[in-house]
Amino acid sequence: MALQQRNQPAGASAAGVKAQRPADLGFSALDRRHLSAGPPNFPTVHDPPSACLPPPGPANSYKTNYLRLDCQKRMPYILADIGEGITECEVIQWFVKPGDKVCEFDKICEVASDKATVEITSRYEGIVKRLHYQDNDVALVGKPIVDIEVDDSNGAPSNRQNPQSPAEGLSATNAATNPASRLSIQPQTSYTETRNKDVVYATPAVRRVARENGVDLSYVKGTGKVGRVLKEDVYRFMENCMLGAAATSEAPKKDVADVEHPFVQANASSSASQISLSSSSAIVTGEDHLVALSPIQRAMFKSMTDSLAIPHFRFKDEIEIDSLMQARQRINDHLHMQTSLENSKMTYMPFFVKAASLALTKYPILNAKVITEPNAQPRLLFRAAHNIGVAMDTPGGLIVPCIKNVQTKSLLDISAELAELSSKGKRGAIASADLKDGTFTLSNVGMIGGTYLSPVLVDSEVCIGAIGKIQRLPRFETTVVDGLPVEKVVPKHILVASWSADHRVVDGATMARFAVFYKRLLEHPEIMLANLK
Repeated sequence: MALQQRNQPAGASAAGVKAQRPADLGFSALDRRHLSAGPPNFPTVHDPPSACLPPPGPANSYKTNYLRLDCQKRMPYILADIGEGITECEVIQWFVKPGDKVCEFDKICEVASDKATVEITSRYEGIVKRLHYQDNDVALVGKPIVDIEVDDSNGAPSNRQNPQSPAEGLSATNAATNPASRLSIQPQTSYTETRNKDVVYATPAVRRVARENGVDLSYVKGTGKVGRVLKEDVYRFMENCMLGAAATSEAPKKDVADVEHPFVQANASSSASQISLSSSSAIVTGEDHLVALSPIQRAMFKSMTDSLAIPHFRFKDEIEIDSLMQARQRINDHLHMQTSLENSKMTYMPFFVKAASLALTKYPILNAKVITEPNAQPRLLFRAAHNIGVAMDTPGGLIVPCIKNVQTKSLLDISAELAELSSKGKRGAIASADLKDGTFTLSNVGMIGGTYLSPVLVDSEVCIGAIGKIQRLPRFETTVVDGLPVEKVVPKHILVASWSADHRVVDGATMARFAVFYKRLLEHPEIMLANLK
Protein backbone atom coordinates (compact mmCIF):
# COMPACT_ATOMS: atom_id res chain seq x y z
CA MET A 1 0.00 0.00 0.00
CA ALA A 2 2.88 2.32 0.67
CA LEU A 3 4.17 1.75 -2.85
CA GLN A 4 0.70 2.38 -4.28
CA GLN A 5 0.28 5.61 -2.33
CA ARG A 6 3.70 6.84 -3.38
CA ASN A 7 2.88 6.42 -7.08
CA GLN A 8 -0.77 7.56 -6.73
CA PRO A 9 -1.60 11.07 -7.99
CA ALA A 10 -3.03 13.50 -5.49
CA GLY A 11 -6.79 13.15 -5.10
CA ALA A 12 -6.98 9.79 -6.90
CA SER A 13 -8.37 6.69 -5.25
CA ALA A 14 -6.39 3.51 -4.87
CA ALA A 15 -8.88 1.64 -7.05
CA GLY A 16 -8.20 4.02 -9.95
CA VAL A 17 -4.46 3.44 -10.07
CA LYS A 18 -3.39 1.72 -13.30
CA ALA A 19 -1.02 -1.18 -13.21
CA GLN A 20 2.39 0.14 -14.16
CA ARG A 21 4.40 -1.54 -16.86
CA PRO A 22 8.19 -1.80 -16.89
CA ALA A 23 8.34 1.38 -19.01
CA ASP A 24 7.24 3.26 -15.84
CA LEU A 25 9.88 1.70 -13.60
CA GLY A 26 12.96 3.35 -15.06
CA PHE A 27 13.90 0.84 -17.76
CA SER A 28 16.01 2.06 -20.67
CA ALA A 29 14.52 2.41 -24.16
CA LEU A 30 16.34 -0.72 -25.31
CA ASP A 31 15.02 -2.71 -22.31
CA ARG A 32 11.50 -1.47 -23.00
CA ARG A 33 11.73 -2.73 -26.58
CA HIS A 34 12.80 -6.15 -25.36
CA LEU A 35 10.24 -6.32 -22.59
CA SER A 36 7.39 -5.21 -24.85
CA ALA A 37 8.05 -8.32 -26.96
CA GLY A 38 8.81 -10.51 -23.94
CA PRO A 39 6.57 -12.61 -21.69
CA PRO A 40 2.95 -11.37 -21.82
CA ASN A 41 2.42 -11.63 -18.01
CA PHE A 42 5.26 -9.37 -16.97
CA PRO A 43 4.86 -8.53 -13.24
CA THR A 44 3.32 -5.23 -12.24
CA VAL A 45 3.60 -3.36 -8.95
CA HIS A 46 0.47 -5.18 -7.72
CA ASP A 47 2.08 -8.63 -8.04
CA PRO A 48 3.81 -10.27 -5.08
CA PRO A 49 7.60 -9.93 -4.83
CA SER A 50 8.07 -13.52 -6.00
CA ALA A 51 6.52 -12.62 -9.34
CA CYS A 52 9.43 -10.26 -10.03
CA LEU A 53 11.96 -13.12 -9.94
CA PRO A 54 13.18 -14.77 -13.16
CA PRO A 55 11.40 -17.99 -14.10
CA PRO A 56 12.99 -21.24 -12.95
CA GLY A 57 15.64 -22.72 -15.22
CA PRO A 58 19.38 -22.59 -15.89
CA ALA A 59 21.33 -19.58 -14.80
CA ASN A 60 20.98 -16.53 -17.08
CA SER A 61 18.30 -18.27 -19.19
CA TYR A 62 16.01 -15.23 -18.91
CA LYS A 63 18.82 -12.99 -20.07
CA THR A 64 19.60 -15.40 -22.90
CA ASN A 65 16.02 -15.14 -24.17
CA TYR A 66 16.37 -11.37 -24.33
CA LEU A 67 19.64 -11.69 -26.25
CA ARG A 68 17.98 -14.05 -28.70
CA LEU A 69 15.22 -11.54 -29.31
CA ASP A 70 17.82 -8.87 -29.91
CA CYS A 71 19.42 -11.03 -32.61
CA GLN A 72 16.26 -11.05 -34.71
CA LYS A 73 16.47 -8.10 -37.10
CA ARG A 74 13.82 -7.19 -39.63
CA MET A 75 15.64 -6.03 -42.75
CA PRO A 76 13.68 -4.02 -45.35
CA TYR A 77 14.81 -5.15 -48.81
CA ILE A 78 15.21 -2.02 -50.95
CA LEU A 79 14.41 -2.21 -54.67
CA ALA A 80 17.63 -1.12 -56.37
CA ASP A 81 17.99 0.63 -59.73
CA ILE A 82 17.92 -2.16 -62.34
CA GLY A 83 19.44 0.00 -65.03
CA GLU A 84 19.35 3.28 -66.97
CA GLY A 85 17.82 5.38 -64.22
CA ILE A 86 14.54 3.47 -64.02
CA THR A 87 12.46 4.82 -61.13
CA GLU A 88 9.61 2.29 -60.94
CA CYS A 89 8.74 -1.28 -61.88
CA GLU A 90 5.57 -3.35 -62.11
CA VAL A 91 5.45 -6.41 -59.86
CA ILE A 92 4.57 -9.34 -62.13
CA GLN A 93 4.54 -12.19 -59.61
CA TRP A 94 5.83 -13.18 -56.18
CA PHE A 95 7.80 -16.36 -55.58
CA VAL A 96 7.48 -16.09 -51.78
CA LYS A 97 4.81 -15.30 -49.20
CA PRO A 98 4.92 -14.14 -45.55
CA GLY A 99 6.35 -16.90 -43.37
CA ASP A 100 8.50 -18.49 -46.07
CA LYS A 101 12.17 -19.10 -45.35
CA VAL A 102 14.57 -17.72 -47.95
CA CYS A 103 18.30 -18.07 -48.48
CA GLU A 104 20.70 -15.77 -50.28
CA PHE A 105 20.13 -15.64 -54.06
CA ASP A 106 16.68 -17.26 -53.78
CA LYS A 107 14.12 -15.73 -56.16
CA ILE A 108 11.76 -13.27 -54.42
CA CYS A 109 9.71 -11.74 -57.20
CA GLU A 110 9.64 -10.85 -60.89
CA VAL A 111 9.33 -7.21 -61.91
CA ALA A 112 8.92 -5.54 -65.30
CA SER A 113 10.44 -2.16 -66.01
CA ASP A 114 9.71 -0.06 -69.06
CA LYS A 115 12.34 -2.04 -70.98
CA ALA A 116 12.87 -5.49 -69.51
CA THR A 117 11.65 -8.15 -67.09
CA VAL A 118 13.97 -8.92 -64.16
CA GLU A 119 13.89 -11.51 -61.38
CA ILE A 120 14.80 -10.07 -57.96
CA THR A 121 16.82 -12.38 -55.69
CA SER A 122 17.35 -12.24 -51.93
CA ARG A 123 20.45 -10.77 -50.35
CA TYR A 124 19.51 -12.06 -46.91
CA GLU A 125 18.83 -15.40 -45.26
CA GLY A 126 15.81 -15.41 -43.00
CA ILE A 127 12.02 -15.38 -42.81
CA VAL A 128 9.76 -13.29 -45.07
CA LYS A 129 7.66 -11.05 -42.82
CA ARG A 130 5.88 -8.64 -45.14
CA LEU A 131 5.28 -7.99 -48.84
CA HIS A 132 4.94 -4.27 -49.53
CA TYR A 133 3.24 -4.71 -52.92
CA GLN A 134 0.69 -6.97 -54.53
CA ASP A 135 0.71 -8.43 -58.03
CA ASN A 136 0.51 -5.76 -60.75
CA ASP A 137 1.35 -2.97 -58.29
CA VAL A 138 3.97 -0.40 -59.26
CA ALA A 139 7.03 -0.60 -56.97
CA LEU A 140 9.27 2.44 -56.54
CA VAL A 141 13.04 2.19 -56.82
CA GLY A 142 14.69 3.01 -53.50
CA LYS A 143 11.68 1.86 -51.44
CA PRO A 144 11.27 -1.49 -49.60
CA ILE A 145 9.54 -4.29 -51.47
CA VAL A 146 9.75 -6.99 -48.78
CA ASP A 147 10.76 -7.30 -45.12
CA ILE A 148 12.99 -10.23 -44.15
CA GLU A 149 13.74 -11.18 -40.55
CA VAL A 150 17.36 -12.25 -40.27
CA ASP A 151 19.35 -13.79 -37.41
CA ASP A 152 21.94 -11.19 -36.49
CA SER A 153 23.87 -13.67 -34.33
CA ASN A 154 25.38 -15.21 -37.47
CA GLY A 155 26.40 -11.82 -38.77
CA ALA A 156 23.90 -9.69 -40.69
CA PRO A 157 24.94 -8.22 -44.06
CA SER A 158 27.06 -5.13 -43.74
CA ASN A 159 25.01 -3.14 -46.24
CA ARG A 160 21.85 -2.86 -44.19
CA GLN A 161 19.21 -0.49 -45.34
CA ASN A 162 17.10 1.58 -42.98
CA PRO A 163 17.38 -0.53 -39.77
CA GLN A 164 14.72 0.26 -37.21
CA SER A 165 15.70 2.32 -34.24
CA PRO A 166 14.52 1.27 -30.75
CA ALA A 167 11.86 3.93 -30.79
CA GLU A 168 10.60 2.76 -34.19
CA GLY A 169 10.59 -0.85 -32.98
CA LEU A 170 8.55 0.15 -29.93
CA SER A 171 6.05 2.09 -32.02
CA ALA A 172 5.73 -0.85 -34.41
CA THR A 173 5.02 -3.16 -31.47
CA ASN A 174 2.41 -0.80 -30.07
CA ALA A 175 0.76 -0.58 -33.49
CA ALA A 176 0.57 -4.36 -33.69
CA THR A 177 -1.08 -4.65 -30.27
CA ASN A 178 -3.44 -1.70 -30.67
CA PRO A 179 -6.72 -2.70 -32.37
CA ALA A 180 -7.32 0.82 -33.62
CA SER A 181 -3.96 0.97 -35.37
CA ARG A 182 -4.49 -2.44 -36.97
CA LEU A 183 -7.38 -1.00 -38.94
CA SER A 184 -4.99 1.22 -40.93
CA ILE A 185 -2.73 -1.66 -41.99
CA GLN A 186 -3.36 -2.71 -45.58
CA PRO A 187 -4.12 -6.42 -46.00
CA GLN A 188 -1.50 -8.42 -47.89
CA THR A 189 -2.06 -10.57 -50.94
CA SER A 190 -3.86 -13.82 -50.24
CA TYR A 191 -2.10 -16.91 -51.56
CA THR A 192 -4.30 -19.70 -52.75
CA GLU A 193 -3.22 -23.29 -52.96
CA THR A 194 -3.07 -23.06 -56.74
CA ARG A 195 -0.83 -20.01 -56.55
CA ASN A 196 1.63 -21.71 -54.22
CA LYS A 197 1.95 -24.88 -56.28
CA ASP A 198 1.76 -23.57 -59.84
CA VAL A 199 3.29 -20.22 -60.81
CA VAL A 200 1.71 -18.71 -63.92
CA TYR A 201 4.23 -17.57 -66.52
CA ALA A 202 2.96 -14.71 -68.67
CA THR A 203 4.27 -11.41 -70.02
CA PRO A 204 3.00 -8.03 -68.76
CA ALA A 205 0.96 -7.56 -71.93
CA VAL A 206 -0.82 -10.88 -71.45
CA ARG A 207 -1.48 -10.12 -67.79
CA ARG A 208 -2.96 -6.76 -68.78
CA VAL A 209 -5.33 -8.42 -71.26
CA ALA A 210 -6.39 -10.93 -68.61
CA ARG A 211 -6.86 -8.20 -66.00
CA GLU A 212 -8.99 -6.06 -68.35
CA ASN A 213 -11.27 -9.00 -69.15
CA GLY A 214 -11.45 -10.42 -65.63
CA VAL A 215 -9.65 -13.70 -66.39
CA ASP A 216 -7.77 -15.61 -63.70
CA LEU A 217 -4.62 -16.84 -65.45
CA SER A 218 -4.26 -19.77 -63.05
CA TYR A 219 -7.15 -21.43 -64.91
CA VAL A 220 -5.78 -20.77 -68.41
CA LYS A 221 -3.70 -23.52 -70.01
CA GLY A 222 -0.58 -22.01 -71.57
CA THR A 223 0.60 -23.22 -74.96
CA GLY A 224 3.85 -21.26 -75.05
CA LYS A 225 7.32 -22.37 -74.11
CA VAL A 226 7.49 -24.08 -70.67
CA GLY A 227 3.74 -23.52 -70.29
CA ARG A 228 3.83 -19.73 -70.75
CA VAL A 229 0.36 -18.23 -71.24
CA LEU A 230 -0.03 -16.35 -74.54
CA LYS A 231 -2.63 -13.78 -75.61
CA GLU A 232 -4.20 -16.39 -77.87
CA ASP A 233 -4.68 -18.66 -74.84
CA VAL A 234 -6.57 -15.91 -72.99
CA TYR A 235 -8.81 -15.15 -75.99
CA ARG A 236 -9.48 -18.87 -76.54
CA PHE A 237 -10.37 -19.26 -72.86
CA MET A 238 -12.80 -16.31 -73.04
CA GLU A 239 -14.44 -17.69 -76.18
CA ASN A 240 -14.89 -21.12 -74.60
CA CYS A 241 -16.41 -19.52 -71.50
CA MET A 242 -18.88 -17.49 -73.55
CA LEU A 243 -19.91 -20.50 -75.61
CA GLY A 244 -20.31 -22.53 -72.43
CA ALA A 245 -22.36 -19.73 -70.85
CA ALA A 246 -24.66 -19.62 -73.88
CA ALA A 247 -25.21 -23.38 -73.79
CA THR A 248 -25.90 -23.25 -70.07
CA SER A 249 -28.42 -20.41 -70.41
CA GLU A 250 -30.52 -22.56 -72.76
CA ALA A 251 -30.87 -25.36 -70.18
CA PRO A 252 -33.64 -24.87 -67.56
CA LYS A 253 -32.70 -23.92 -64.03
CA LYS A 254 -28.99 -23.61 -64.77
CA ASP A 255 -26.74 -20.84 -63.61
CA VAL A 256 -23.76 -19.38 -65.43
CA ALA A 257 -21.59 -20.28 -62.45
CA ASP A 258 -22.08 -23.97 -63.35
CA VAL A 259 -20.07 -23.60 -66.57
CA GLU A 260 -17.16 -26.01 -66.78
CA HIS A 261 -14.62 -23.21 -67.24
CA PRO A 262 -14.28 -21.12 -64.05
CA PHE A 263 -14.41 -17.61 -65.51
CA VAL A 264 -13.48 -15.12 -62.78
CA GLN A 265 -16.03 -12.47 -61.89
CA ALA A 266 -15.15 -9.16 -63.47
CA ASN A 267 -15.31 -5.80 -61.76
CA ALA A 268 -18.43 -3.66 -61.52
CA SER A 269 -17.98 -2.07 -64.93
CA SER A 270 -17.73 -5.41 -66.75
CA SER A 271 -20.55 -7.03 -64.77
CA ALA A 272 -23.05 -5.03 -66.83
CA SER A 273 -21.64 -6.35 -70.11
CA GLN A 274 -23.97 -8.26 -72.39
CA ILE A 275 -23.15 -11.30 -74.53
CA SER A 276 -24.63 -11.45 -78.02
CA LEU A 277 -24.10 -14.61 -80.07
CA SER A 278 -24.26 -15.09 -83.81
CA SER A 279 -23.82 -18.17 -85.93
CA SER A 280 -20.14 -17.36 -86.58
CA SER A 281 -18.73 -15.70 -83.45
CA ALA A 282 -19.47 -14.30 -80.00
CA ILE A 283 -19.09 -10.55 -79.37
CA VAL A 284 -18.65 -9.02 -75.92
CA THR A 285 -19.94 -5.50 -75.41
CA GLY A 286 -19.45 -3.48 -72.25
CA GLU A 287 -18.86 -0.10 -70.74
CA ASP A 288 -15.81 2.13 -71.22
CA HIS A 289 -13.12 1.77 -68.60
CA LEU A 290 -9.76 3.34 -67.79
CA VAL A 291 -6.55 1.31 -67.93
CA ALA A 292 -3.18 2.42 -66.58
CA LEU A 293 -0.25 2.55 -68.98
CA SER A 294 2.18 -0.36 -68.87
CA PRO A 295 5.83 0.37 -67.98
CA ILE A 296 6.85 0.25 -71.65
CA GLN A 297 3.96 2.52 -72.62
CA ARG A 298 4.96 5.02 -69.93
CA ALA A 299 8.50 5.09 -71.32
CA MET A 300 7.15 5.61 -74.85
CA PHE A 301 4.88 8.38 -73.64
CA LYS A 302 7.78 10.25 -72.07
CA SER A 303 10.30 9.78 -74.90
CA MET A 304 7.82 10.58 -77.68
CA THR A 305 6.61 13.66 -75.82
CA ASP A 306 10.22 14.87 -75.64
CA SER A 307 10.58 14.12 -79.37
CA LEU A 308 7.97 16.77 -80.16
CA ALA A 309 10.68 19.39 -79.55
CA ILE A 310 12.84 17.96 -82.39
CA PRO A 311 12.15 19.22 -85.95
CA HIS A 312 12.18 16.15 -88.22
CA PHE A 313 13.56 16.12 -91.77
CA ARG A 314 12.16 13.10 -93.63
CA PHE A 315 13.57 11.36 -96.70
CA LYS A 316 12.27 8.26 -98.55
CA ASP A 317 13.75 6.30 -101.42
CA GLU A 318 13.18 3.01 -103.25
CA ILE A 319 15.84 0.28 -103.21
CA GLU A 320 16.03 -2.65 -105.64
CA ILE A 321 17.25 -5.72 -103.79
CA ASP A 322 17.32 -8.45 -106.46
CA SER A 323 21.13 -8.70 -106.25
CA LEU A 324 20.94 -8.69 -102.45
CA MET A 325 18.41 -11.54 -102.52
CA GLN A 326 20.75 -13.62 -104.69
CA ALA A 327 23.72 -12.92 -102.38
CA ARG A 328 21.68 -13.86 -99.32
CA GLN A 329 20.56 -17.11 -100.95
CA ARG A 330 24.15 -18.08 -101.74
CA ILE A 331 25.20 -17.38 -98.14
CA ASN A 332 22.36 -19.51 -96.76
CA ASP A 333 23.27 -22.35 -99.13
CA HIS A 334 26.81 -22.20 -97.78
CA LEU A 335 25.59 -22.20 -94.17
CA HIS A 336 23.42 -25.26 -94.74
CA MET A 337 26.45 -27.14 -96.02
CA GLN A 338 28.36 -26.47 -92.80
CA THR A 339 27.71 -29.03 -90.08
CA SER A 340 28.06 -26.54 -87.24
CA LEU A 341 25.90 -23.91 -88.99
CA GLU A 342 23.26 -26.05 -90.68
CA ASN A 343 20.49 -24.54 -88.52
CA SER A 344 21.64 -20.96 -89.11
CA LYS A 345 19.82 -18.70 -91.52
CA MET A 346 20.82 -15.26 -92.74
CA THR A 347 17.95 -12.78 -92.84
CA TYR A 348 17.95 -9.39 -94.54
CA MET A 349 18.41 -7.48 -91.31
CA PRO A 350 22.19 -8.10 -90.95
CA PHE A 351 22.67 -6.53 -94.42
CA PHE A 352 20.54 -3.53 -93.42
CA VAL A 353 22.50 -3.07 -90.17
CA LYS A 354 25.95 -3.45 -91.73
CA ALA A 355 25.11 -1.10 -94.61
CA ALA A 356 24.02 1.51 -92.07
CA SER A 357 27.35 1.18 -90.25
CA LEU A 358 29.33 1.63 -93.47
CA ALA A 359 27.25 4.69 -94.36
CA LEU A 360 27.78 6.13 -90.86
CA THR A 361 31.53 5.78 -91.34
CA LYS A 362 31.27 8.07 -94.37
CA TYR A 363 28.77 10.47 -92.72
CA PRO A 364 29.68 10.44 -89.00
CA ILE A 365 27.42 13.37 -88.10
CA LEU A 366 24.45 11.00 -88.31
CA ASN A 367 25.99 8.98 -85.46
CA ALA A 368 26.36 12.05 -83.24
CA LYS A 369 24.35 13.32 -80.29
CA VAL A 370 23.14 16.83 -79.49
CA ILE A 371 24.37 18.02 -76.09
CA THR A 372 22.30 20.78 -74.52
CA GLU A 373 23.14 22.17 -71.09
CA PRO A 374 21.68 25.09 -69.15
CA ASN A 375 23.51 28.37 -69.75
CA ALA A 376 25.71 26.80 -72.44
CA GLN A 377 25.77 26.64 -76.21
CA PRO A 378 24.53 23.40 -77.84
CA ARG A 379 27.28 21.01 -78.91
CA LEU A 380 27.63 17.81 -80.93
CA LEU A 381 29.16 14.65 -79.50
CA PHE A 382 30.66 12.57 -82.32
CA ARG A 383 30.60 8.93 -81.20
CA ALA A 384 33.12 6.42 -82.52
CA ALA A 385 31.13 3.26 -81.75
CA HIS A 386 28.27 2.28 -84.05
CA ASN A 387 25.77 0.95 -81.50
CA ILE A 388 22.82 0.34 -83.79
CA GLY A 389 19.48 -0.27 -82.11
CA VAL A 390 17.02 -2.67 -83.71
CA ALA A 391 13.34 -2.14 -82.92
CA MET A 392 11.66 -5.40 -81.80
CA ASP A 393 8.00 -6.17 -81.30
CA THR A 394 7.83 -8.35 -78.17
CA PRO A 395 4.84 -9.69 -76.19
CA GLY A 396 5.50 -6.94 -73.63
CA GLY A 397 5.66 -4.13 -76.20
CA LEU A 398 8.22 -2.32 -78.34
CA ILE A 399 11.85 -2.47 -77.19
CA VAL A 400 15.07 -1.36 -78.93
CA PRO A 401 18.10 -3.49 -77.97
CA CYS A 402 21.47 -2.46 -79.40
CA ILE A 403 24.12 -4.34 -81.36
CA LYS A 404 27.33 -2.82 -80.01
CA ASN A 405 30.32 -1.88 -82.20
CA VAL A 406 28.79 -2.93 -85.50
CA GLN A 407 31.75 -1.38 -87.33
CA THR A 408 33.97 -4.24 -86.07
CA LYS A 409 31.58 -7.14 -86.80
CA SER A 410 30.92 -9.32 -89.81
CA LEU A 411 27.54 -10.19 -91.29
CA LEU A 412 27.64 -13.57 -89.54
CA ASP A 413 28.44 -11.92 -86.19
CA ILE A 414 25.54 -9.52 -86.59
CA SER A 415 23.20 -12.35 -87.62
CA ALA A 416 24.09 -14.42 -84.54
CA GLU A 417 23.63 -11.47 -82.19
CA LEU A 418 20.28 -10.56 -83.75
CA ALA A 419 19.06 -14.14 -83.28
CA GLU A 420 20.10 -14.10 -79.62
CA LEU A 421 18.41 -10.73 -78.95
CA SER A 422 15.24 -11.90 -80.70
CA SER A 423 15.13 -15.04 -78.54
CA LYS A 424 15.62 -12.99 -75.37
CA GLY A 425 12.92 -10.54 -76.44
CA LYS A 426 10.33 -13.28 -76.89
CA ARG A 427 11.11 -14.56 -73.37
CA GLY A 428 11.14 -11.06 -71.86
CA ALA A 429 14.77 -11.58 -70.82
CA ILE A 430 16.48 -8.63 -72.52
CA ALA A 431 19.21 -7.36 -70.17
CA SER A 432 19.37 -3.67 -69.32
CA ALA A 433 22.92 -3.52 -70.75
CA ASP A 434 21.52 -4.44 -74.19
CA LEU A 435 19.22 -1.40 -74.09
CA LYS A 436 21.86 1.23 -73.31
CA ASP A 437 24.17 3.49 -75.32
CA GLY A 438 22.39 3.34 -78.69
CA THR A 439 23.70 5.76 -81.34
CA PHE A 440 21.49 4.94 -84.35
CA THR A 441 18.21 3.03 -84.83
CA LEU A 442 16.76 0.83 -87.58
CA SER A 443 13.19 -0.48 -87.63
CA ASN A 444 12.18 -3.27 -89.99
CA VAL A 445 8.43 -2.69 -89.90
CA GLY A 446 8.12 -4.33 -93.30
CA MET A 447 8.03 -7.72 -91.59
CA ILE A 448 4.51 -6.78 -90.45
CA GLY A 449 3.48 -4.60 -93.39
CA GLY A 450 3.61 -1.06 -94.65
CA THR A 451 5.58 0.65 -97.40
CA TYR A 452 6.09 4.31 -96.50
CA LEU A 453 6.91 5.05 -92.90
CA SER A 454 7.71 8.09 -90.75
CA PRO A 455 9.97 7.00 -87.87
CA VAL A 456 10.26 9.30 -84.85
CA LEU A 457 13.58 10.31 -83.32
CA VAL A 458 14.59 10.07 -79.68
CA ASP A 459 16.59 12.91 -78.15
CA SER A 460 19.78 10.79 -77.81
CA GLU A 461 20.12 10.31 -81.59
CA VAL A 462 20.02 12.49 -84.71
CA CYS A 463 18.92 9.89 -87.29
CA ILE A 464 16.59 6.90 -87.49
CA GLY A 465 15.61 4.60 -90.36
CA ALA A 466 12.66 2.34 -91.12
CA ILE A 467 12.50 -0.39 -93.77
CA GLY A 468 9.21 -1.14 -95.54
CA LYS A 469 7.98 -4.43 -96.94
CA ILE A 470 9.47 -6.03 -100.06
CA GLN A 471 7.23 -5.79 -103.14
CA ARG A 472 7.52 -7.28 -106.63
CA LEU A 473 6.78 -4.38 -108.96
CA PRO A 474 7.20 -3.63 -112.69
CA ARG A 475 10.14 -1.39 -113.62
CA PHE A 476 11.71 -0.23 -116.83
CA GLU A 477 15.05 -1.76 -117.76
CA THR A 478 17.28 -0.89 -120.71
CA THR A 479 18.86 -3.81 -122.54
CA VAL A 480 20.85 -4.08 -125.78
CA VAL A 481 19.28 -6.08 -128.61
CA ASP A 482 21.17 -6.38 -131.92
CA GLY A 483 23.39 -3.51 -130.83
CA LEU A 484 20.48 -1.22 -130.11
CA PRO A 485 19.22 -0.12 -126.65
CA VAL A 486 15.75 -1.40 -125.95
CA GLU A 487 13.56 -0.55 -122.99
CA LYS A 488 11.33 -3.23 -121.54
CA VAL A 489 9.27 -3.76 -118.41
CA VAL A 490 10.71 -6.33 -116.01
CA PRO A 491 9.72 -7.41 -112.46
CA LYS A 492 11.89 -6.08 -109.64
CA HIS A 493 11.89 -6.58 -105.89
CA ILE A 494 11.52 -3.15 -104.29
CA LEU A 495 11.53 -1.86 -100.72
CA VAL A 496 11.30 1.69 -99.44
CA ALA A 497 13.75 3.04 -96.87
CA SER A 498 12.35 5.93 -94.82
CA TRP A 499 14.66 8.22 -92.87
CA SER A 500 14.17 10.93 -90.25
CA ALA A 501 16.93 13.29 -89.13
CA ASP A 502 17.25 16.06 -86.54
CA HIS A 503 16.93 19.12 -88.77
CA ARG A 504 18.55 21.32 -86.10
CA VAL A 505 21.97 19.86 -86.92
CA VAL A 506 21.49 17.72 -90.06
CA ASP A 507 20.73 19.42 -93.37
CA GLY A 508 18.73 17.81 -96.14
CA ALA A 509 21.71 17.36 -98.47
CA THR A 510 23.63 15.30 -95.90
CA MET A 511 20.62 13.11 -95.24
CA ALA A 512 20.10 12.57 -98.99
CA ARG A 513 23.76 11.66 -99.60
CA PHE A 514 23.64 9.18 -96.73
CA ALA A 515 20.46 7.57 -98.13
CA VAL A 516 21.88 7.35 -101.67
CA PHE A 517 25.09 5.68 -100.43
CA TYR A 518 23.05 3.28 -98.30
CA LYS A 519 20.97 2.41 -101.36
CA ARG A 520 24.10 1.74 -103.44
CA LEU A 521 25.45 -0.67 -100.81
CA LEU A 522 22.27 -2.75 -100.81
CA GLU A 523 21.72 -2.70 -104.57
CA HIS A 524 25.34 -3.77 -105.15
CA PRO A 525 26.42 -6.15 -102.34
CA GLU A 526 29.91 -6.43 -103.87
CA ILE A 527 30.49 -2.78 -102.92
CA MET A 528 29.55 -3.65 -99.34
CA LEU A 529 31.97 -6.57 -99.48
CA ALA A 530 34.74 -4.29 -100.75
CA ASN A 531 34.24 -1.93 -97.78
CA LEU A 532 34.34 -4.64 -95.10
CA LYS A 533 37.40 -4.64 -92.86
